[in-house]
Amino acid sequence: MRESLRSGPAFFIAALLWLGLGAGAYFSDRVFLVWAFCGAGLLLLAAFDAALLLLFCRRYRGRREMPLVCAQGEPVRALVRVQQERGGLLPAALKLFDLYPPAMDSGAFPARLSRASLRNEARGAGAVFGYTLVPRERGPWFFPGMEFLYTSPLCFWRLKAFREFPTGGKTFPNFKKLAAGGALRGILEKQGFQDIRRRGQGLEFRDLREYQEGDPVRSIDWRATARQRTSSGLWRFIVRDYQEEQDQQVLCVLDTGFRLRRDEFDAALRGTMLLAYTALKHGDAAAVMSFGSTERWVPPRKGLRYFSVIMNQLYDLRSSSAPSSPFSALESALAALNRRTFIVLISNFREEDGVSLSWILPRIRRKHLLLLVSFREAEAERLARRTSAELFPQGKAAPGHSPPESSGQSLQEMAWESAAAFSYLASRKRLYQSWEHQGLLTMEASTGNFSSALVNRYLDVKRSGKL
Repeated sequence: MRESLRSGPAFFIAALLWLGLGAGAYFSDRVFLVWAFCGAGLLLLAAFDAALLLLFCRRYRGRREMPLVCAQGEPVRALVRVQQERGGLLPAALKLFDLYPPAMDSGAFPARLSRASLRNEARGAGAVFGYTLVPRERGPWFFPGMEFLYTSPLCFWRLKAFREFPTGGKTFPNFKKLAAGGALRGILEKQGFQDIRRRGQGLEFRDLREYQEGDPVRSIDWRATARQRTSSGLWRFIVRDYQEEQDQQVLCVLDTGFRLRRDEFDAALRGTMLLAYTALKHGDAAAVMSFGSTERWVPPRKGLRYFSVIMNQLYDLRSSSAPSSPFSALESALAALNRRTFIVLISNFREEDGVSLSWILPRIRRKHLLLLVSFREAEAERLARRTSAELFPQGKAAPGHSPPESSGQSLQEMAWESAAAFSYLASRKRLYQSWEHQGLLTMEASTGNFSSALVNRYLDVKRSGKL
């Protein structure tokens, strides 16, 4: 608990009036006496009011009630229950400040608590203040406590009191639609997931059965055989029956470096979590790996319960200007994987990545299936597709003349800009085509439909039987 005393509005007004009276005291002795007595009375009154505030006024504390898990961008309702901590006189006014974290927005403070509600609280009815918070950013958040601003009975003083009431929680990406199941059901129904043939690599145990001619000796389960001796003293040999593996393994490798802008990274993170949820829901093992500014490894596991582990590991990830290397990320992934995996590498690839990744792509292609995912360059596409109407919006400009002054660019500069954008997009297209000729998969999507496009591509791969 921390308290600090400061002057109030009444004290400021009284001091101004006293100073004005002092100007008249300069010319008259009688006014001077009045001024002196008023000053002494003002000091006594201020001291008396401060004593009432510090010693005899009530004190309050607050108790906050709100969800500890929030969704980014979704409003959250919080309730503050104000309780009397010490009895006494009612303050002239009481304001409440709930110290919410910077990652949240609220326009509810300062909140003025009415004297009627404070009287009801003293009678046991309770004073409740509700307000709305909007989490703007993903990650952990923390409320240190609350501040109360008391106004003294004569309004000469204000007392600022901090009351500690810590509350901590997490803000996850907004999966409200996913929790309802609507978005996922629509995607799966559209793709006909139920009819997709699964294919894994290797064998998994199915059941035990009696030995048949032609079964390999190594498949005999000797422990089960030891329990199958017949009444005639003969042994019934039991073998372990295997079937082709039915589950698959999906690894999302997410770039947290300079290649992805903030909006692109948020879309990539949402797509990663939706893909992991889809894989877990249908019996596949899901794993996630991040590289760049933040390196994390969530090992492959099966079961929907594992989705909460993935969420808790990834919800606070952010991109930064740190360098990132897809080559190093794939090397780390190969070292951690021990079975065939569908690897989804999410970044923004450029022409130079064709050379840097050429050493490792053949190794991946021999055992795994790789999908290289990039975001569409909307600004570059816009510049590359400029029309004559955009270059000459008034229809009067000719080659060699400048476009309208509002653009701030010459026609030559605009042409160079469009040519550079076209060249950049063409080089990216050649890079993706070369990867596809090597047997790899590529995908480009905008931030708006990234999640659905990624899951649809994953379901297409499962339908094709490439895994």
